[in-house]
Amino acid sequence: MGKILLKEMKLSASILSYVFIVFGLMFLLPGYPVLCGAFFTTLGIYQSFQNTRETNDILFSALLPISKEDVVRGKYLFVCLIELCSALLMTLIAVLRMTVFADSPVYRENALMNANGFALGTAFVLFGLFNAIFVGGFFRTVYRIGKPFIIYIVVNFVVIAVAEALHHFPVRFMGAMRKVKPGHVHARAQHGFHYFFIRAGGAQGADNLGLSHCNPSKLTNKEKLSTYIIYHKLQVAARLFCCRGGF
Repeated sequence: MGKILLKEMKLSASILSYVFIVFGLMFLLPGYPVLCGAFFTTLGIYQSFQNTRETNDILFSALLPISKEDVVRGKYLFVCLIELCSALLMTLIAVLRMTVFADSPVYRENALMNANGFALGTAFVLFGLFNAIFVGGFFRTVYRIGKPFIIYIVVNFVVIAVAEALHHFPVRFMGAMRKVKPGHVHARAQHGFHYFFIRAGGAQGADNLGLSHCNPSKLTNKEKLSTYIIYHKLQVAARLFCCRGGF
């Protein structure tokens, strides 16, 4: 298979297939649909299939002492190689954008989708659609490449439009961590007084939605006495308030 791939790279491939890999740099462009970089990569591959048709490369390959399955595998290997090179470039750009340029105003104020993990995943989806729709459609006739490519273009930009739309509605697709029960929010009137004058004890001593606890052993005797007196007075006031119909 290595020799078949080498034959595809040297004899069948268009120079544009290699040049258009650099469109992966479009992941750095703010204010522009970054997923168009994946489309331009597939457009470069399309140029190689045009060369294949014009030079009767499939007929030439069929005359070689290899099976027809190997001819098809060679084409798919070449396509996947170009897509992999472009995906690696996009990954590097996405990592750079999310680390070095994470706080850059030009990306924080970008109305369109920035380069991130979701964009990379969508780019792989576009590559898969190209392989299934165009490359698969090409091998049905071996010479009609316009129709499957047009179908791929339509599907490609529909996916890009949906991905850009989902970028503006991320909260709608996030599930709640768990149900909040009434007991989590301290419904009782005197409950808040119990912790109001006590120093916070950090995250480990916190209720779900309540005030922080502390370890009473960390309080001095004077603080304990003052806290007890204030707590007792507030608790009495709260009970009187509740008895009068305040809550």
